Parts: sequence; structure tokens; C-alpha cells
Amino acid sequence: MVRTNLRASLELPYDEALAKIPQLLKDVGFGVLTRIDVDETLRARLGVPFRRYTIFGACNPVLAHRALSADPDVGILLPCNLAVYEDDDARTIVVIMDPLESLADDEEAALREVAAEARTKMHHLIYCLSTAGRRAA
Repeated sequence: MVRTNLRASLELPYDEALAKIPQLLKDVGFGVLTRIDVDETLRARLGVPFRRYTIFGACNPVLAHRALSADPDVGILLPCNLAVYEDDDARTIVVIMDPLESLADDEEAALREVAAEARTKMHHLIYCLSTAGRRAA
């Protein structure tokens, strides 16, 4: 799989990271549209357990409007998805698709500008999550 994402291993416990994410998203102008507990979903639908894994679907209305106005087809990339999971060593991992890397190199400049702005906001969110565990220690 091609890795075009923003990723960090956190010092925060999984549940603490999940609790902080909605406010951190709000702080950078995003709201949570969806929250999917993957373990719960797979247990209910397939009867199989899965690791602790949550996907947040987040939207910044201003950026979404600008992106969709520049190219209506960009809707297939919305909302921004942020995944949080515990790895095999019980470390909390956060991963976000890099909005800029998900675009083709020849995309319209206005769309690339929106993606760059979204990337900056997501980098800040990851930074805040990454340093939260150190501040609490």
C-alpha cells in the first residue's frame, strides 16, 4: 500500500487520545461527522474481533466548500478520515490521509491550495496529540 499519510505514534493511551480528538479537531476548524468503532462494527457484522480501532470522519466546512467549488469530483475524498488504533505493542497510533498527497500533481491550483491548508491543520492536530502525552507525564 502506498503510504500517503500523516502518522504518529503517541504517548497517550488509546482512550485518552480518543477523548482529545474531537476538541483538537474543533480547534483547527473541523467537526466530527462520523465516529466508527471498527472492532464493534466487525463483531456485530462478522462476529470477529479486531484491535481497538476508531475512524473519525471530520469536516472543515470552509475548506470543503472551497474544495468542492474548485472541483465537484473532490467529494470522493471527503470527509477527512483520521484513524486511531492500538498497535501490537499497545501503542496508540494516529494516521490521517495527507490531503495534498492524495491529489494528482496536475490538479487545479485552487484545489491544491485548499489541500495544503488542510494538511497544515492536520499536522498541527498530530503535533498537539504527540505532545499531549509528554506534557501530562
